[in-house]
Amino acid sequence: MSLTLGLTGMDPATEAALKATFIEANVRLGGRWSLVPDAEAGHVVVDMDSMYGPMSWLRLHAAGRQVIGLTSAPRTQTDYRLGRPFDTAQLAELLASIERAAGGDVQAPAVGDPDATAPADTPADAPAAEAAPAQPPVAEAAQAPAVETVEEPAEAPADTPDAVPPAEPAAGPAAESARGPGPGPAAAFVDQAATNGMPEASSAPDAPVPAPPPAAAPTEGTLAAWLQPGALEGRFRFGRSAGPTLLIDTAADAWFGPTPLKPTAGYFGITIRKSEFEPLDDAAWDRETAGAGEAQPLSRLRWLGGLLAGGGALLPGVDPEGRFQLLKWPQTEREYPRHFRIATQMMKGPATLAGIAEASGVPEADVADFINANLATGFAAAVVEAPEPPVEPAKPRGGLLGRLRNR
Repeated sequence: MSLTLGLTGMDPATEAALKATFIEANVRLGGRWSLVPDAEAGHVVVDMDSMYGPMSWLRLHAAGRQVIGLTSAPRTQTDYRLGRPFDTAQLAELLASIERAAGGDVQAPAVGDPDATAPADTPADAPAAEAAPAQPPVAEAAQAPAVETVEEPAEAPADTPDAVPPAEPAAGPAAESARGPGPGPAAAFVDQAATNGMPEASSAPDAPVPAPPPAAAPTEGTLAAWLQPGALEGRFRFGRSAGPTLLIDTAADAWFGPTPLKPTAGYFGITIRKSEFEPLDDAAWDRETAGAGEAQPLSRLRWLGGLLAGGGALLPGVDPEGRFQLLKWPQTEREYPRHFRIATQMMKGPATLAGIAEASGVPEADVADFINANLATGFAAAVVEAPEPPVEPAKPRGGLLGRLRNR
């Protein structure tokens, strides 16, 4: 096997950092590897997070070359994965694993990132890295603060400005007998308010404003709704006889289940009761996950929920005439081969649904589903056009000649 490495599809800063890291990693491996141009290399590192990286991978893959995907995503469609951020130990372990896969007896130089050598078609061990998307994809609704109850005093102090003294009684016993008993302070206040055109004030103190009752927690919903942050807390097992078993850990934002997504698609079109999610303690969780394979990020299931939600049309509230763009390269699933062509077009710049479909040669229904899925996970966004600044009128020319012309 040729122990040669090439770099392509990345910006100069990333390339310089990777070259420096390779030199140190190669020293640990005894200098068995060589850094050569990508056209001559046996293995080529491609930055899958850059705009041109996926196109470089497509070219190399078509030529039958071995590709190492440099990416912050937990999975990649390349032959090998180098996690971002990378370091010397991680790259050395990856190169050593490539030698061992070719039949070489190589000892690992150091304990590196376990995700660095994960095959491209298996999810990584560290789903926590996926828990902080760039664009996360959907903002959480802020909870409204509770309304504070303010107790008012039963009686206003005597010296407050709102207390209006009663009118002075007329002097003399005749006036007293004609007027009858004088009004009390409350009646005098009402009479004075009516005279001034003011609304009448109630003599009783205002009742305290009651706090709104807390919203009842939902008891049923779709799987997509239960997978939203905060809907479930803890570790659960869910499954029905017609589908696979899902082991969900909301604290780690991870799940265990089948690697292909399509077997779980049936769960997104049904209503699920919260009681169907069976809580698991630590012992039961360890027992259930022992033979369940690798942990996968919950964002994969959220992505699938967004993909299936629209049924071939953009979701309500999404402008059908709007323009959309990918913010970064998403994890394209092998079960949906058309998505690679859609993503390639959306990385080029903002475009409408019809424009993306025409440029990629993919039906609009598939493009709409892909946009919904990536809006739900924060990989795509609608582009809002900034309004054009108003055109200022031409200012009159100053000076003596200008004033003479304006006469």
